Amino acid sequence: MNQVSYPGDLTGKVIVVTGGGQGIGGAAARLCAARGAQVVIADWNAAGQAAADALAAAGGCAEFVQVDVRDPAAVQAFMQQVQARHGRLDVLVCAAGIFRGAFQPPDELSVDDFEAVIDVNVKGVFLCTKYAMPLFDAAGRGVVIIIGSGAGVVGASGSLAYGASKGGVNGYGMTLARHIADRNVRVNVLCPGGINTELKLGVVEADARRHGRDVAAAMAQAREELGDPEGVGRVIAFLASGEADYIRGTLFTR
Repeated sequence: MNQVSYPGDLTGKVIVVTGGGQGIGGAAARLCAARGAQVVIADWNAAGQAAADALAAAGGCAEFVQVDVRDPAAVQAFMQQVQARHGRLDVLVCAAGIFRGAFQPPDELSVDDFEAVIDVNVKGVFLCTKYAMPLFDAAGRGVVIIIGSGAGVVGASGSLAYGASKGGVNGYGMTLARHIADRNVRVNVLCPGGINTELKLGVVEADARRHGRDVAAAMAQAREELGDPEGVGRVIAFLASGEADYIRGTLFTR
């Protein structure tokens, strides 16, 4: 991977990206590796291995660890592994997320689906930040970047569960920032708009089916209109850098 000089250089930084196998997390992993970081992709999906292999083949520093962010013991063991292998953690990007219950009113949305979304999208962020704190404390500083959404923050979502989870993530991030500011850890919540990811395209497909529209045409139109994950990845890579030290709070992208 050709190294390019950026104002937000990440050379030597150890960056964990949950959900880094695809979508916005995958874009973040690519951009951070391109700017010199040692990227650790933490994902339950085996696509994370292919993503790490592609980054390594391009000359970047990347590895994959399969982790269930819902499991406290698994997340704790993972963070301990990062500490043992790399000696520190500089940046945690929480991008793991799922979407279920598309366009279902509360009486149709299953309890299992609601709990699954909350477990991954909210509990997973809590567990990752919880067990990352000892690594940040050891380093004397750190950065947490949580991927939220406009859904549940400035507008509605196609899923009650997803909207609730992203509203919760935004509230958690704002509160976390205050609770750990004295430990020299910066927290940003990043809320992307409509982005061309597997998750978003799944929502587009569900919406087309429920309205009886041509699915292929709807998907093709969405791919043309939705934003590029690489654009959000560039924002994340910048936030991970020292150039973003004065940026606080929740930020929005297209």
